[in-house]
Amino acid sequence: MATMKDVARLAGVSTSTVSHVINNSRFVSEPIRDRILSAVATLNYSPSAVARSLKAQSTRTVGMLLTSSNNPFFAEVMRGVEESCYERGYSLILCNTENDPERMKSSLETLLQRRVDGLILICNERNPTLETLFFNYPDLPIVMMDWGPFSGACDVIQDNSLQGGLAATEFLISKGHRRIACITGPKDNVQAQRRLEGYRQAMKEAGLAAPDDYQIFSNFEFSGGLKAMSQLLALSEPPEAVFTCNDAMAVGVYLALSQSGLKIGQDVAVVGYDDIELAQYMTPPLTTVHQPTGELGRLAIDTLMHRLEGKNRETKTLALAPKLVERQSA
Repeated sequence: MATMKDVARLAGVSTSTVSHVINNSRFVSEPIRDRILSAVATLNYSPSAVARSLKAQSTRTVGMLLTSSNNPFFAEVMRGVEESCYERGYSLILCNTENDPERMKSSLETLLQRRVDGLILICNERNPTLETLFFNYPDLPIVMMDWGPFSGACDVIQDNSLQGGLAATEFLISKGHRRIACITGPKDNVQAQRRLEGYRQAMKEAGLAAPDDYQIFSNFEFSGGLKAMSQLLALSEPPEAVFTCNDAMAVGVYLALSQSGLKIGQDVAVVGYDDIELAQYMTPPLTTVHQPTGELGRLAIDTLMHRLEGKNRETKTLALAPKLVERQSA
């Protein structure tokens, strides 16, 4: 494998001059530049990314810790992150933690060994162990997407979940529904709590009852929606409308209703949350609260780059406004 010294020898120049041409760090006359580039092509020389990163104290690599890659919302955000990294000349290393603290610890150690410049987190649940773990690396720039395993010490990007929950429930009320249930995420998940609070606020303002058995905590997964909707259908007075706090669970809700012979949008209205790409292709297309998943990913990288460039000194929380998208399910 050719080295910079080999290029310098063939071009008849010093290694420092080769370095200046490759890195475009100093003016070099056109004849000499041409000789060097010709030597690079002849020798098929490729600069060592490792050596360059050690010199620059930067690997141009971003690490991403993801709770679960099988959730469509996370996959779409991840795509936005990856596209933004590529546009900026950065590489992305993805680690799927499956909500396992030990696996997250191992993944974080792997990313640190790879000397990532910064870290993006998308995690479902808060965990004291993880909070201690990340605080051991105070100099590592971190951006948490939507929610995270701890608060403070890093930038946070989230949607206004309370407002989104309020809008979804108010929409169902405006359609004349009175028995409205809410299927939300884990109890210790901040966004699940906020979306549920939006539901409760809308029901209270409308003077409608929100019984405890109409409020179900689940897991934000397909299976959680199926189980929760089956539980609601088993009540003596099932709901006539359901606000499902993410679209993945809404897929499970659709299956439960279909298995019970009920027509979505006619017998039972359904509103989801996230507006994943799949939502518009469901039968019927799902009414949902839109989150700009691609923009979330790109905003995460923009925020991280500002942190790496020293433009942000104080931690920030950036909130995106949710928007209801009406389709045929409600």
